Amino acid sequence: MPSTSEMEARKLVKLGREKVHDISATDFPGHHPGESHHWDLEQFKAKLQVHINSLSSSAIEFDLVGVDASVANALRRIVIAEVPTVAIETVYIWNNTSIVQDEVLAQRLGLVPLAVDPRKLHKKASNDEEPTDLNTIVFDLVVECEKNKEAKKGETDPSKLWNNTEVLSSMITFTPKGSQDQTFSSNPPRPAVGGILLAKMRGSQKIVAELHCNKGTGKEHAKWSPVATASYRLLPTIDLRGPIPLPLHSKFQSCFPPGVIDISTGHVVVADPRKDTVSREVLRHPEFEDLVSLGRVRDHFIFSVESAGQYFPEQLIVEAVGVLSSKLYALKLSLNDLVL
Repeated sequence: MPSTSEMEARKLVKLGREKVHDISATDFPGHHPGESHHWDLEQFKAKLQVHINSLSSSAIEFDLVGVDASVANALRRIVIAEVPTVAIETVYIWNNTSIVQDEVLAQRLGLVPLAVDPRKLHKKASNDEEPTDLNTIVFDLVVECEKNKEAKKGETDPSKLWNNTEVLSSMITFTPKGSQDQTFSSNPPRPAVGGILLAKMRGSQKIVAELHCNKGTGKEHAKWSPVATASYRLLPTIDLRGPIPLPLHSKFQSCFPPGVIDISTGHVVVADPRKDTVSREVLRHPEFEDLVSLGRVRDHFIFSVESAGQYFPEQLIVEAVGVLSSKLYALKLSLNDLVL
């Protein structure tokens, strides 16, 4: 078996001045010739780690440690394209006297994220399937720009002269059909973000539209994607091979983003490699080239996921894991059919 130092070296993607070394793992990730790397569930559980670094109402950053890049990338792609949501699919415009064309208004409406639990709605088998209360949610948009009777004489501000000069996503109202009153009683469907500007209107202009919403995924259209961004990066590593001369401390520190290198103690200390953007600026200077080595940890992924509003950010990865599990189950059934 390889030594501990060799095992640790395998985990690193090494960064040179002009090249990146050891990019690829072996042909079979985690396997090396002449060594036993058979699958062991308990060993996998011991290595797998998930740490939440920050969480807000719209975004989450967490560390995923102990998996291959193929698994991390599968989760990222599923979050973007295969976690189901509900979005506006068909817009019936009964009246539109605003300056926004019907087609443009329909496109804007389709991109409004909706806070609807997709598990309570069936996916249409085809576009020709008739809408029902089980596969379609209906919203209404009825807005008219009217004169503000309380406006002062000589007022020139349009927002004070008129009511409803801006058509916002918050003006979209849920119209329950069939048994949807009971189905969505605890959390009625609504726009996930209420302040999205859809159109501007002036005197007596009016928009009357009926919006039909269906279940779908991001691989069909971006409006069904539940995330604004979903990305990951590998954890940077900075190893000092020798002491940095005192006159060069400030210069060495300036080669990294703020907070990465600390020189307050009179010695160069790597304070927080996580903040490093891996620009490799330090390797441009000959005096530092042999004193520092840069790398990234191959199996330590720093995920950043920003929800578009349909899900809480902490729910997105859980949903993605569920989709991945269903894919693996379907693959297992297919393999069993082949064997039989």
